[in-house]
Amino acid sequence: MAERKIPGWLKMTLELGPVALFFVTYVLLRDDTFAFRGEEYSGFIVATALFIPVILVATAIHWALTGKLSVMQVVTAVLVTVFGGLSIWLNDERFFKMKPTMIYSLFAAILFAGLWRGRSLLSYVLSEAVPLNAEGWRILTWRMAWFFVALALANEVVWRTMSTDAWVNLRTFGIPIAMFLFIFSQVAMMQKYQVEKPED
Repeated sequence: MAERKIPGWLKMTLELGPVALFFVTYVLLRDDTFAFRGEEYSGFIVATALFIPVILVATAIHWALTGKLSVMQVVTAVLVTVFGGLSIWLNDERFFKMKPTMIYSLFAAILFAGLWRGRSLLSYVLSEAVPLNAEGWRILTWRMAWFFVALALANEVVWRTMSTDAWVNLRTFGIPIAMFLFIFSQVAMMQKYQVEKPED
């Protein structure tokens, strides 16, 4: 199926909407406890249970509208389902909190493996949106890989040493802001190594 373009606001809604909904649900339910089949579940677990189908639906809608999903979207949906499901099944919020660490570590490992083989795997994903020469892609891939390592470490530190509120704030606000700042910090480098796209 050929990829189709969708409006930027819709793409952002599908990508950030589930996270925003998780945050709102958690804030509303964090002080409550829910009983189900003799087991008590915290508001965090309930918010996680609602988050899983929401992100799966958002991913399915994105695929239906565009005909394509990125590797990150697929991996995120799978790991959310697996680790969120484990948190619900075992009634242990730690599994869901580990999920970002697994995602960022996996992408860092993939990018480092590509660099080790002399290839920028990032260029296969972003080459149409960001036309760079080979050196530019090597630099950006190297920096992005280490950025993912930093995000994984930050997630581990926060969920292991701080409150659930702190982790939810990191996931909802801290990581998106960090990603924006990282991309903004790379603009000068990308302009330096940018190549002109051929005319149709």
